[in-house]
Amino acid sequence: MIRAIVVDDSAFMRKAISTMLQSDAGIEVVATARNGREGVELVAKHKPDVVTMDVEMPEMDGLTALRRIMAETPTHVIMISSLTTDGSHAALTAMKFGAADVFAKEASTISLNITKLQPELVERVKALAQAGKKRFASKAAPGSACVRADAPAFKPGQFDLLCIGSSTGGPPVLEQVLRAVPASFRGPVIAAQHMPEMFTRSMAERLGEQCGLPVKHVENGMPLAGGVIHICPGGKNTHIRRGAGGRMTLLCNQEPAGTLYKPSVDVLLSTAAAAAGARTLAIILTGMGDDGVRGARELHAKGGVILAQNEETCVVYGMPRAVVVENLAMAALPPAGLARSLSTLGAAQAAA
Repeated sequence: MIRAIVVDDSAFMRKAISTMLQSDAGIEVVATARNGREGVELVAKHKPDVVTMDVEMPEMDGLTALRRIMAETPTHVIMISSLTTDGSHAALTAMKFGAADVFAKEASTISLNITKLQPELVERVKALAQAGKKRFASKAAPGSACVRADAPAFKPGQFDLLCIGSSTGGPPVLEQVLRAVPASFRGPVIAAQHMPEMFTRSMAERLGEQCGLPVKHVENGMPLAGGVIHICPGGKNTHIRRGAGGRMTLLCNQEPAGTLYKPSVDVLLSTAAAAAGARTLAIILTGMGDDGVRGARELHAKGGVILAQNEETCVVYGMPRAVVVENLAMAALPPAGLARSLSTLGAAQAAA
């Protein structure tokens, strides 16, 4: 049984989230709290598998409570954030403080959307709880022993395109990896992080202050420019299209129908394989599920290179595991190793 605690100053939201979670027979809400102070106390008392935490609360806000919990009784915390500019900035800050995931809410419509929101929230809670058990047991994923654990060295000018996909727990790792891409890197960089559009826009703004390359939030029809980091917008799929003269353009839409996560890493990698083939380097970071593995198969078949984040450093070892067990990844590395590979690649290109 997965044990959860719900922290929110709204009685309605506490009830709604508890109802969503307990609709699954495998989840029990062992306590609810009205503010961050109560949340910290209840987490210390019950030691739950997962906590859902509102951001704005009286007495002690969610960010302060999160830092206390991660310092005193570490566990998986999902921040429940509003779809506003302030809410998205707070959510990204929470990820840096140790939050495992962010779940977007619209309080005015959550009662109407509870059927739609419930499966997604339950899936995230179950994935995080399972990840905690796997990490505690220190079991390696099947096939991981066949993947090299040293940062590979690449040839000067080997790649024209760098694609990165991430989900649960991804933003802090994505920031660390992208910060390592040197200003001398000549190819375009594009990243797909599973988040709502308001959050991906805020993430692009934050990365623009941290990275050596300029950062753009992708818009439909935008050219895929060299020496620029492109952040795919949430709620849509981003396709890479190569046109006349070899120029690549980014198209954003809802196709193909039925994609579970948007932006889809599968769509990004599949279109990258068609547009740049063997001259593509892809990195799959932490995240639940297996988004990216189908696109990785196509990219691998074209001769592209795929790196994965290693199990020990993933919040949820789902997406990287999927490419590792199919022997699609050249190497499985911690974020520092991935960053080291990218920094070496940039230096090599600069010297070329």
